[in-house]
Formats: sequence, C-alpha cells, structure tokens
Amino acid sequence: MTQIGDCGGWENPHPVKTKRVRHPGSIVLVVLAVLTLLGGGSTWAFGQSGNRVAGIVVNDADGTPLGRTRVSLAEVQDRRKAESVVTGADGRFEFSNVPAGKFSLEGWRRKFLPTTYQWHEGFSTAIVTGAGLDTENLVLRMIPLGSIAGKVVDETGEPVRDARMRLYFRNEQFGQDRITTRQFANTDDEGKYEFEGLIPGEYFVSAVARPWYAVYPGFIDENGVRTRVETVAPELNVAYPATFYNGATETESATPISVEKGARVTADIHLSPVPALHVTIKARGNVENGSAMWPSLERAEFDNPEPYRMEMIPGANPGEMEVNGLPAGRYSIAEPSRNGIMLGVGQVDLTKDAQVVEAKAAESMGTVKVKLKTARGEDVPQSMNLSLRNEKRKTIAFIGVARMGETVFEGVPAGKYSVLVNVRQPPQYTIGKMVVQGAEVEGNDITVGEGATVEVAATLMAGIVSVEGVVKKDGKPASGVMVALVPKDPRGHPERFRRDQSDMDGTFTVGGILPGTYTLIAVEDAWGTPWMKEGVLEKYLPKGQQLTIGVMMNSKVVLPEALEAQAK
Repeated sequence: MTQIGDCGGWENPHPVKTKRVRHPGSIVLVVLAVLTLLGGGSTWAFGQSGNRVAGIVVNDADGTPLGRTRVSLAEVQDRRKAESVVTGADGRFEFSNVPAGKFSLEGWRRKFLPTTYQWHEGFSTAIVTGAGLDTENLVLRMIPLGSIAGKVVDETGEPVRDARMRLYFRNEQFGQDRITTRQFANTDDEGKYEFEGLIPGEYFVSAVARPWYAVYPGFIDENGVRTRVETVAPELNVAYPATFYNGATETESATPISVEKGARVTADIHLSPVPALHVTIKARGNVENGSAMWPSLERAEFDNPEPYRMEMIPGANPGEMEVNGLPAGRYSIAEPSRNGIMLGVGQVDLTKDAQVVEAKAAESMGTVKVKLKTARGEDVPQSMNLSLRNEKRKTIAFIGVARMGETVFEGVPAGKYSVLVNVRQPPQYTIGKMVVQGAEVEGNDITVGEGATVEVAATLMAGIVSVEGVVKKDGKPASGVMVALVPKDPRGHPERFRRDQSDMDGTFTVGGILPGTYTLIAVEDAWGTPWMKEGVLEKYLPKGQQLTIGVMMNSKVVLPEALEAQAK
C-alpha cells in the first residue's frame, strides 16, 4: 500500500471532526470535539459493525509514547471517509464501530515525518478489519525529523554572511546510490545556517561564498581603448572554493554527515582563500543582432552542476566577457538550449589567468528527432513529455510532445543518452521498442555524434495492468513484507520495477505494470537493500513467480497461488 510523500510533520491543536447538522445537534459536535482533544474514542460515521482499531503512538527513536499526536483512519478506496483523534498523554488512540474493510492508519505531529502503519520508503501496511485479525494492539511508530546546523567562518574565524549553502542527500532507494540536491539556504549575519525536517540518512553540506575584502582587476577606457588593470594586490585577488563541512574542496574527499532519527547535527565549515583566476568567455553567434549564445561555467558537485558565483564584466572586444573570482579547478561549460535548459557542452580545466572559454560551434551540436506511436493504436497522450538523460542520469532536455507524436531536440551535445517519456496523469508509458536510423535497437539508448541528426521511431507501451495476490509465510498470511516486481533486465530497465507492501491479511496490489517479462518476489525486512549490486537480486529470483505482461493486456492479474515470503 503506497503512502504520502515524506515532508515535514505538522500538528493541528484543535482537530475537531465536523459534519453538517441542524442547530439542535450542535451539542454532538461539542462532545466529539472534547473526546478528540482528550484522546478518547471516535464514533465511526460509516456504520455500527463493532470493529475496533486501537493502539499506541510511539517515538520510533526511543519508543516513548507520543501524546497530542493526530491519528487518522481512512478507507483505502475512498480517503474522504476518514476520522481522526488526538492521542492522550499516554499516546493511546481508539476508533470504535469501524466497518469491515481496509484502512490507512496515519499519524501527524510537529517535527515528525507524517507516518503510516509500518512505513517503509513510501509504502505501508493497511489495517484490515472484519477478518478476525488483531487490530486493537497496534503500534504506530513516528519517525522524528532531524536537522543539520552550523556556522561558516573565514580564515580568521570571522563569520561569513550570505554564504550559499547546499544540502545533498544520499538516496539509495531500490539500490541506486545517487547523491541529489535536497535543500538550499544562506547564512545569516552571524554566519549561521540550518537545514530542518531531515529524514534519517547520509547528507553532505557545501558552502560557496566570496571573500568580503576581495578586489578583482577591471578595465579602464582611454581614447576608446579598454585596458585591463593588473595592479590589484595578490592577497586581495582571491576566492573561496566550494567547501564541504570537513574542509574538502572536491566531492571525492567530502565526508558524509549521518543524521539519526531526530538528531540535531552540528557541521561548521571553515573557508580558506586561494588565488583567483580570470578567464575570457567568448560568445557564439552575432552579438550585434542579439543572437549570441553566452556559455556559463558550472562546478559539478557530485552529479549536480551549479552556476558558480563569479564577477562578469564586458571584455576588451565585442563578444567577450571577462570573468573574475574563480578558484582553479575543473568546470563544466553550459549553454542555454532553445527550451531554456542549460546544456552541458564540455568541460575545461582552469589553471591559469587569461584562459579563453569558447562555446562550441553550432555545427558541432546534434539534433534528435523522435516520432512516437502507441503499441495499442490509441492516440499519444497530450500530457506526455519527452526527455533526454545523459550517462550521469541528468536530464539535459525536456519537451512536450506535439499532437502528432513528434518531438525535435536541437542543440544536443555529442554523447550517449536515454530517451524517456513521462505522463502527468495515469496510465504510465514507457518505450517498448525503438528504431534508430532505420535499425531496431535494444532498450532506449541512443548515441549522438558531433553535428549529427539522429532519427528515432519509438513505440509506446502503457502500464495499465495490475497484479493482486497474497504473501504467506509457513502457510499463514504475512504482513509488512516487501513485494517486488523485477523486470527481466533489472539494471537496464530500472524504471520498470514495481513494489508494494503486504497488508495485515497478506494481500498486495502492484499496479501500473508495463508490458514485459518479470519475476515477482516477496522478501521480509528487505527495505534499504542495495538491489542493484551484482548478486543481490539473483538469490531471490529462483523462488519467485514468473509473469509475462502482454502488450494488449488491459485487466488485473490475480495470482492463483500465494507468494512465499523469503528471508532477507
């Protein structure tokens, strides 16, 4: 059962349950409000079946009961049918007269992750009433959110104000080790910063700032001639490199910050100046008629290039800009594409003054033409977007699909890319077959040469099939088990993975399945497993169930036999 997103928790001090009644019934509302605020039981609005859902809310970090926590119980099929209570000082909650069915049990509390029952990576276990299962001794574990705070100081120990802070998160969901940007912040007048609302995990923090005392060379105009002034003292012509909390200036040397449940971690950063470089950037195109393309310089922190803070002034010649305040290092060269996305068009090592950075010639940029059709013959969805993703899994272009299913990417740098589709509303689609330059290829990868035009004909497959079944352990229904639908080529098609978590009665539903060949497995306590590492998935597949979802299938599949839960 899927769960809501992992955002910060909140607490409503007066979560009164309301419904439209006539004036004489207002006493009922008062009674309900008092019961709710006291953490007492609720009167279920859907029937009088006598089922009871009750338990205790605890802090997942130390097991202590959590009072004044809002707890709601909502029907899985219709979340509008829901009631809520607020726990008492002992953390206990109770819902009475609950009809038979499946329900989502959720808790909200300030500074805690909004959490559902047995929450794991966005999945949870539904409460099942009316099936003879114990629903009166539940433990809802709330995950406290942590924070990283600290101070940025310069080489003399003085606070650095307005430093650009960047928080990265190591995301290992389903075994894909990726480090992505999570938040931004700026230091205050005392050099302090803070990132709040952090789920447990590993983080990195970097700071980018300019020395307050830095002075960079400029130009003077004499008789219509611009001359560069080179009289700035070396101790003033300095810059701060992007610096991580342990002092590293390269991502390979950065130390991760581990944030435990509810922990407040201090991470101070000390900046040290280095000699600043200046470079000349030359535009591509005609400056006079406004068609010039100006490249920018980005520092690649992990796989997240970000424009570097630098000073730019007009150069001595038309079509040139002078950039000051750059620390030496490796930079990415980026250009704006026609759809506004900055495209990486190369890299440059800046090691000395007066280096020249030029945009690539237009003739060296490629073009990708994509023609789409659907395998079932339906129209290509108008809400569909097409994107190109490079080998570092970064999207370099993103365009809406035209009415006839045609899309053209222009100004594409030479390299290898994956062609991906995205639809803003169900069903999900993927590329099932692709013909590149007249030849059918495996997968959805293409290679773009310098100045080349690549023509792609892609067939789309819709994910409209679902699989329902039961997970059992030793012949009995098993709840809270991770169910994974593994594609035939898991590392080549990670977008085809599907997961769910078994409910209290062992049932599960895996939806939005794309056509293909799969193995369905169920593994206990498997959340956080590095699935993409060689040998990890392979040991579970022999005991799984084989499934083939055809292109023309459009209904759910009910497994005739239970899926056996495997030990991790």
